[in-house]
Amino acid sequence: MTGIYDDPWAYELACSFRDVEPEVEALLGWCAEHGTGPVGSVLELAAGPAEHARAFARRGVAATALDLNPAMCAYAAKRAADDGVALDVVRADMTSFALGRRFDLVVTMLDSTSHLMTLDAFVAHLDRAAAHLAPGGLYVVEMAHPRDRLGDPSVGNDWTVERDGVRARVRWGGPDDVLDPVTQIAPDRVAMTIESGAEPRALHDVVPYRFWTATEVSAAVRLSGALEVVARYGDFRDVDLSDPDAWRMIVVLRAAQPAGAQPGIG
Repeated sequence: MTGIYDDPWAYELACSFRDVEPEVEALLGWCAEHGTGPVGSVLELAAGPAEHARAFARRGVAATALDLNPAMCAYAAKRAADDGVALDVVRADMTSFALGRRFDLVVTMLDSTSHLMTLDAFVAHLDRAAAHLAPGGLYVVEMAHPRDRLGDPSVGNDWTVERDGVRARVRWGGPDDVLDPVTQIAPDRVAMTIESGAEPRALHDVVPYRFWTATEVSAAVRLSGALEVVARYGDFRDVDLSDPDAWRMIVVLRAAQPAGAQPGIG
């Protein structure tokens, strides 16, 4: 039995339903709206295969990808080399990294903050992200919509993807993966069947998932004190978080303003 995060190729295939280029366009648009101007450098945290960082690199942005998993780091570096783009890959923990430089944009995509199991870990993560922001820079966090755990789900647990002649059926979590009401952690069971003309290959895993509510995120931001919320979206379009069509919880943050300055909305 192989874990999904130990097989970066399979993980990237499972997530290939994402349309990364328009998402990067949205991120750049929010930087223009809420930041100080053009993005010259970007840091993707818990980057995995670093699809967003690589997309920025293809646009000429100085891109860095950070992940704790050595297999993911090696895969991201190889994919960037295959693409012929420059990508700095760093293996480090998203709660304790110190790179000695700052970035115009820091992002955490694909609900990777679900790997932060405690409020202390979330606050430490926010502190580290803030410490790596250039003046006027933004930190954008993409999380699952709270509806997925508290109401009618915005996204399905089962999907099928096809890429380069390979077809995969994916199931990630489901109603039987019960959320602990005290810890807000669920053991999400992952099952993936990959068909590429040969014998189908099966992959199974159990991924601990920490659910974060919108109010908890706001509380973590206040406890950190290093950042403030400047916008929230329910999609990579300008969809409000409360909109029925919202399927993500995207939080846009910047360095906290000094006392007396115009506050954010967080």
